[in-house]
Amino acid sequence: MFRKHKTTGIERITFRQVFYDFFENEKSAGLMLVIVTLISLITANSAWGEQYLRFWQLTLGPYTILEWVNDGLMAIFFLFVGLELQKEFYSGTLSNFKNGSLPVIGALGGMILPATIYAAINYGKPTISGAGIPTATDIAFSVGILSLLGKRVPFSLKVFLTALAVADDLGAIIVIAFFYSSSIVYLNLLIALGIFLLLLGINRLKVKNVWVYLLGGVVMWYFMHHSGVHATIAGVLLAFTIPLEGEPDKSLSYRIQHFLDKPVAFFIMPLFALANTAISLGGNFNLVEEFTHTNSLGIIAGLVLGKPLGITLFAMASVALGFCSLPKGIRWMEMLAVSMLAGIGFTMSIFVTLLSFDDDYLIKISKIAILLGSSLSAILGYVVLNYMMKKREKEFQEMKQAE
Repeated sequence: MFRKHKTTGIERITFRQVFYDFFENEKSAGLMLVIVTLISLITANSAWGEQYLRFWQLTLGPYTILEWVNDGLMAIFFLFVGLELQKEFYSGTLSNFKNGSLPVIGALGGMILPATIYAAINYGKPTISGAGIPTATDIAFSVGILSLLGKRVPFSLKVFLTALAVADDLGAIIVIAFFYSSSIVYLNLLIALGIFLLLLGINRLKVKNVWVYLLGGVVMWYFMHHSGVHATIAGVLLAFTIPLEGEPDKSLSYRIQHFLDKPVAFFIMPLFALANTAISLGGNFNLVEEFTHTNSLGIIAGLVLGKPLGITLFAMASVALGFCSLPKGIRWMEMLAVSMLAGIGFTMSIFVTLLSFDDDYLIKISKIAILLGSSLSAILGYVVLNYMMKKREKEFQEMKQAE
């Protein structure tokens, strides 16, 4: 894999350079999500709030603009996520047990403990269906906050957080498929799965025409949408049918992922944030009362406490049992600090909220709880990790002076 250098001609791109390119892109995407979220919240509570909220409910064909964003554009987002997962399984961090086990096991703990905390707080209540809300990690936001600390953060911590978020995305896809699907229309589901198998067969025949896969994906999305299984799953299934062979930077999978990279980061995700943070705080809405609602407490506690504790405890257990090892030179407190950033749920947490509840009131307070829990996780993670990096630098300087 090569890139053009301004003065020396062609130079080889290392894995580290590719990773930092991705990291910088996620930093920009994270900052954009912050900006559009603030714009959406301010607009929804301004003099134009009513018109702004009504805009998202306008009908375009059979669906509202909000539904097109959440069911249509997010299917493209999940196609992108699926391509990333495919690459990681094929040749990335998740391609072998030794390299991928720590973030995968950590991600598992970061889903189980938040869901358990939420379920314990909401046990026996109608809100129990929201247990999946605090299990998600927003890769753009979490990596974006981490990037604010610059090069002081060890490379292995950045890789760990990115791999953890990718594994977390896989977990979220499984949760959505099994726990957030409505009544199943089996004929439509079988047709969708039949198209998936057909596309896998086309892949085996070495067909590399992108339109064959995209048109098949659109038809699969239609039948999946009408099957009761959430339509975004079609995006993930489509990703795994697209050829990933030969040179990674020449495969059809890589080219599609590269093409979608910036549209997803700078159009689809910001549009999703705009549409789903259009929250009016007017009327009889009482923030203090709503933050003490069991649903809100479960989400906030799950994100702020459950995520970092679940990730760290599961990672420590896996190291103690000899399943994997802690990255060289990394301390457990630094792992805990990075795990705090995984409590930034935002995009995926909001998405699961829309699947969990039909009640507008519960959706509203869930979104506010997600914003608060994600903000607290971002602040805590940044402050603690900043302190640990300063401590690391101080120890390095003292060691140099001692020499």
